Amino acid sequence: MNLTVDTFAMPLAALGGVLLDRLLGETRRWHPLVGFGNWAAALESKLNRRTLASGLLAWLLAVGPWVALAAWLRPFAPFACDVVLLYFALGAQSLCEHAEAIAKPLQEGRLDEARQRVGWIVSRETAQLDETGVAKAGVESVLENGNDAIFGTLFWFALLGGPGALLFRLANTLDAMWGYRTERYNLFGRVAARTDDLLNWLPARLTALSYALLGHTRTAFNCWRTQAPGWDSPNAGPVMAAGAGSLGIALGGAAIYHGHEEIRPPLGQGPAPVAADLRRAIALVRNSLWLWLACLFILTGALHA
Repeated sequence: MNLTVDTFAMPLAALGGVLLDRLLGETRRWHPLVGFGNWAAALESKLNRRTLASGLLAWLLAVGPWVALAAWLRPFAPFACDVVLLYFALGAQSLCEHAEAIAKPLQEGRLDEARQRVGWIVSRETAQLDETGVAKAGVESVLENGNDAIFGTLFWFALLGGPGALLFRLANTLDAMWGYRTERYNLFGRVAARTDDLLNWLPARLTALSYALLGHTRTAFNCWRTQAPGWDSPNAGPVMAAGAGSLGIALGGAAIYHGHEEIRPPLGQGPAPVAADLRRAIALVRNSLWLWLACLFILTGALHA
């Protein structure tokens, strides 16, 4: 066995990116993902012909140049490039800060502020939510975005380095922007939606497994098996069902989107969530992140043993 620092370059870079995200959080100005969003919006306005072909072209033009640039730059300074790309692609600290900004006013009885804050991270209407509705929306967002903003990124980083993390996060961002079943996006955004589903399939199930192992494991697995198939999203279902079961709370149910009430299948098992459960969801995501990092080091060592 000849294990050196070079052997652990990938997990060390992952640790570096995670620590940088924890220390610095999201950049307040000139965030690359904000710039990418503006770039994608400009492409959509010019190219959207409400066809699959126009959606494919726009996706390739939105993602391809940046991933190609990252892949070209990486050989010059692999470790530094990986750390920086992972830092910009990760959203762990930002997610936790947004969740805490909901939990604090909710726990202190400032419902209007909590409604406003949760409205920043969910697509449902929040103006009429009661305390349970705010807590439910917040917990669901933390669990689902734990996969989208953290674990999916780490999975593709482990496979392809910094360019892989960038590819995943940009693809996920396009799904959030274009992946709607509306007249404008139904065909144009289908490539973005299906690509995100494909890239997310295995990471989502590993995320669900992580959530299950770090809480009420038996309940989490049962909820994953019985409840996830009822969700339209093939990846959000397992993640949120396992997360809700792990936390021992009940999610899902009615929510209002674009003026229409949707009755969503139940998730989890237990009482309705309260403000404290938002902090428990944050802890579950953070503990899962450390579990993933530990697994990266262990697997790397095992493969080079």
